[in-house]
Amino acid sequence: MSTEKDTVLAIEDLRVYFQGEGPEALAVDGIDIRVLRQQTVCVVGESGCGKTVTALAVMGLLPQPPARIASGRILFKGQSLLDMPPAQLRALRGKGIAMVFQEPMTSLNPVFTIGDQISEAILAHEAIGASEARQRAIQLLDDVGIVEPHKRINAYPHQLSGGQRQRVMIAMALACGPDLIIADEPTTALDVTVQAQILDLLKQLQHDKQMTIQYITHDLGVVKQIADHIYVMYAGIIVEQGTAEHIFKGARHPYTRALLAALPTREKRGKRLYSIPGSVPHPAYKPKGCPFHPRCENRQPACEISFPELCDCGHGHLARCPVIFAAEMKKEAAG
Repeated sequence: MSTEKDTVLAIEDLRVYFQGEGPEALAVDGIDIRVLRQQTVCVVGESGCGKTVTALAVMGLLPQPPARIASGRILFKGQSLLDMPPAQLRALRGKGIAMVFQEPMTSLNPVFTIGDQISEAILAHEAIGASEARQRAIQLLDDVGIVEPHKRINAYPHQLSGGQRQRVMIAMALACGPDLIIADEPTTALDVTVQAQILDLLKQLQHDKQMTIQYITHDLGVVKQIADHIYVMYAGIIVEQGTAEHIFKGARHPYTRALLAALPTREKRGKRLYSIPGSVPHPAYKPKGCPFHPRCENRQPACEISFPELCDCGHGHLARCPVIFAAEMKKEAAG
């Protein structure tokens, strides 16, 4: 049973709007996420579902405007991030919470060596000298598997491969020993072999350093390898949540089931993979009722009218689909 002391990050009823040329877009619509100490919590969904917006809200990196946080709370170890003064939030970034971004080439400065950039992160938060920071940077590069770190520390980002650059980003995130690392699709731009190496690295680092990770991805194949707890997002809302075992063995939302059906497996080799019809709705023009109903094979007339509440499937497994919930309950009652 978890306690408040176990909770590193709590997102409660968060709503984020964006103002553009048309109507205000509701990108994140009242979500609740809890990340417990030393867990890997995965937030999964298609592009445009609100995953990255949620992460940027946690980090205090949403540009306001055009973004507007309309309601909700974000608590880091009990402290309200949304009420925190900017200077205090800047001090927390890197030291308390660090983020690994999807594209290292847009995050790393091309005119500084990787050693300078890792050292800068350390010097910004700790009262040590440049020489000691450099030694720490070399050790961090070694920790993330960079070969000959004492030489590579003088390299510029363009002199490294994509996998090496992502390892550097992980080293920067680890630089000040944060309590929480948010990884925003860090393996998307990498080939499958390098992706597997980065995932293995994160799992090993989590074990060695007792880290807490919130991992953002659209890839359920990645989720299956690393997740303790999963939140499935669609059109800015959480449609299903539960342990990895509950989600992969007994998904109760049609969107989650559709994502699983589209996942490549050995049994599907040579067969055409399932594709979810349609696309994620624009956040300014969401359909009434359940936002997934236009793409759903299980939809009923009520789905087009009523916004679905979360149904309790037991053991912390929640899903926002009364149709499947009722069908499963009927099946269980029949024995």
